[in-house]
Amino acid sequence: MAEQRKPIVAVVGRPNVGKSTLFNALAGENIAIVKDTPGITRDRIYADVTWLDRTFTLVDTGGIEPDSKDVILSQMRAQAQIAMETADVIIFLVDVRQGLVDADSKVADMLRRSHKPVVLVVNKVDSYQKFMADVYEFYNLGIGDPCPISAANKMGLGDMLEKVVSYFPETDVQDEEDERPRVAIVGKPNVGKSSLINKLLGEERLIVSDIAGTTRDAVDTDVTYNGKEYVFIDTAGLRRKNRVKEDLERYMIVRTVSAVERADIVVLVIDAVEGVTEQDAKIAGIAHERGKAVIIAVNKWDAVEKDDKTIYRVTEKVRNTLSYMPYAEILFISALTGQRLTKLFETIDMVSENHAMRVATGVLNEILAEAVVMQQPPSDKGKRLKLYYITQVSVKPPTFVIFVNNKELMHFSYTRYIENQIRETFGFRGTPLRFLIRERSEKEQ
Repeated sequence: MAEQRKPIVAVVGRPNVGKSTLFNALAGENIAIVKDTPGITRDRIYADVTWLDRTFTLVDTGGIEPDSKDVILSQMRAQAQIAMETADVIIFLVDVRQGLVDADSKVADMLRRSHKPVVLVVNKVDSYQKFMADVYEFYNLGIGDPCPISAANKMGLGDMLEKVVSYFPETDVQDEEDERPRVAIVGKPNVGKSSLINKLLGEERLIVSDIAGTTRDAVDTDVTYNGKEYVFIDTAGLRRKNRVKEDLERYMIVRTVSAVERADIVVLVIDAVEGVTEQDAKIAGIAHERGKAVIIAVNKWDAVEKDDKTIYRVTEKVRNTLSYMPYAEILFISALTGQRLTKLFETIDMVSENHAMRVATGVLNEILAEAVVMQQPPSDKGKRLKLYYITQVSVKPPTFVIFVNNKELMHFSYTRYIENQIRETFGFRGTPLRFLIRERSEKEQ
């Protein structure tokens, strides 16, 4: 079965009400840097949180901490806007010690009009006796029962999460049957995402009907090409004027996370003229981490001066910058002229098939046995790694479990060697592969 789309929960609130404390309490302290993705560090804008049996993506919409009162309000409005556009559930965080502030009421009005589920959370309540009377004041916001917590002391988080989770969409049966490839077009601003989508829709043979995304305001567009249906998820979204740069970056990442979460295949559009950038690597990292199939579309190829080595040079640069995803397919396109857009659909079909491919256990174990013969597993202090058995447990992305005698001995590099052997046989172009290492004693064999 494929991994299900994780609901997105966004946190909105004034500066200093404890957003990052809450974030840390829910997400565990040290998630700032994702360890197994070399080349990606990020400020903590999002994290996956698991509570009981539900996993969701927690997004911190915060940004710059301004000084003056009216800036705070515009800042919060911007946060609320991001949350309303991307989240399934919004946590509105207020501070019992500062009490009810004018900006809180104005933002509450916005949130109420959005008709998105909002959980009102009152932070810094480290004694119910002392503060409950003050908590009741927040009923005046008109967005439901306030939920008292203390993020710093991890009090009341269970009750809060129970409320948050109660709003998650029930897994939609109809979605299970929807076999159409879901493609997210992502990339930095101005690389040509919108013109690419417009070009795909502008072709005579494409029949388009707009359906607003189910719980999201992102627009999903149905596209039929050569008799086959696709769903394109557009993140181009709203252009924001005069917004502070840092905020735009955060906004872009939050939008990307929410689009990637809903897609199976991610098309990362980069600008051929500008070349591949740090920001591109950040966006690609989101797709990689989430286990999606990836196509890198180098756009504006018509605008590049070319000789016989240009493609080679650009490809090498992309491969180096995105070294953690050697499996990604690279395409050179032009949204303006429509160059190679037919190839884009062929590539989507191919990576979509690979992303959902299943390999028989017998064949996997033959590859494993052969790999072990060709390259001896590592040993340490006289103890040698033994690989007993491999089986595929899920698709989207293809995920394998390898049973070994000692997990410690299974180095990252040996796992990668096994991955390469599997890829040599089956290609798996365009999709990441996941490996889970499980320990078994000799006796259990």
